[in-house]
Amino acid sequence: MNELEASVDALAAETQFSGVVRVDRGDGVALAKAYGLAHRGANIRNTVETQFAIASGTKALTALAVVSLIELGRLDLTTTARSVLGSDLPLIDDAVTVEQLLAHRSGIGDYFDEDADNDINDYVLTVPVHELADAEGYLRVLDGYPTKFAPGERFSYCNGGYAVLALIAERASGISFHELVMQRVCRPAGMADTGFLRSDEPTARAALGYLTKDGPRTNVFHLPVRGGGDGGSYSTAADIHSFWPALFAGNIVSTDWVAEMVRPRSDVPEEKMRYGLGFWLDPTGDAVRLEGYDAGVSFRTVHDPAAGLIYTVFSNTSAGAWPITRHLAEVLA
Repeated sequence: MNELEASVDALAAETQFSGVVRVDRGDGVALAKAYGLAHRGANIRNTVETQFAIASGTKALTALAVVSLIELGRLDLTTTARSVLGSDLPLIDDAVTVEQLLAHRSGIGDYFDEDADNDINDYVLTVPVHELADAEGYLRVLDGYPTKFAPGERFSYCNGGYAVLALIAERASGISFHELVMQRVCRPAGMADTGFLRSDEPTARAALGYLTKDGPRTNVFHLPVRGGGDGGSYSTAADIHSFWPALFAGNIVSTDWVAEMVRPRSDVPEEKMRYGLGFWLDPTGDAVRLEGYDAGVSFRTVHDPAAGLIYTVFSNTSAGAWPITRHLAEVLA
């Protein structure tokens, strides 16, 4: 056992961590290890092949699907949401563009507003979760939220904006949003174990999400039955570690478009980060991050090209990933 593994083992035991940790340095895997239970009632352990929900990590997949449609000429960064939505969601400002939605600078009202500072385990959805199974189904929860500020004025993280992007992508492409992500993002990236699983159809390899590190209750009533543009896909450590090199090699969208997506659009001092189009960015360097946080889900993956480093932490508890990710940020710096 190396020093890195020993330190992660000790912290995992101390915090009752449940999930998977993977660290790649250069061309080699420095650590890939699973902890805790995927299904507490059946005493099924997590493995490095377990599929975990990644919550808002999904936003990068949505952004890439949208950009792939731009490459095909179906959309443009300057396309207005209104030109695709028609009379739906009338409170969205007519001037809001695809680029502003991607950059969290649209100013639209958010159905799941993180500025409200709710507890992550609160029940927040206003419709039965089983009704949120496809992009069009989100119209009911997206409607009725007034504009927060003028389009382009400033950054404000907006889950609803990415649910709107899923609608736009679906209507512009003529195929379902979930299939679009599979075709345009996951398959080119070699992510065979990534997809939008239904919470009411648990599979043998999917981890259930738990609200606390030691309780029996899952998140099945907290989140949409099937994820959408703003979150809810599942993935594995191997798939995420295939994603990063595939992205920067231009296998999903061109390298020119990748550079555009990781170009900073906003400083976000409260997060000590910057933001591009679908990706969190290091405040000073070239590292790129995806992160997800929801009831029963915590996830972070970091790609640092200068250091030749990729590390990822999945947890099937609401906050389980954070002590491990903080530790890795310190010891791998």
